[in-house]
Amino acid sequence: MQQAISALLVLGPLPSSAATAVPTMQAFEEQLSKVQTPITDEEACALMKLFGPDDCFGLAWTLLHLIETAPGWPVESALVGLEGEWIDRLRERAAC
Repeated sequence: MQQAISALLVLGPLPSSAATAVPTMQAFEEQLSKVQTPITDEEACALMKLFGPDDCFGLAWTLLHLIETAPGWPVESALVGLEGEWIDRLRERAAC
């Protein structure tokens, strides 16, 4: 697993736009910018857990686009048991 993805997993889910601080946003932006694409299917499955309650100033879109670079996307098992706006968006985009 890429070091940047491991670092993102340590940071945890994206915070809400209303509840985040500048240093937290910078940490997410820095690690997201270091991810090499395409990512692996395993990395995509791990990143699925990082969606937060909103778009976090656009970072959720970056995360979504990274997930979609995985060669085996959509990984059906990664979508099972997860809920939320961003998971729904991934399901819809995978169905097209």
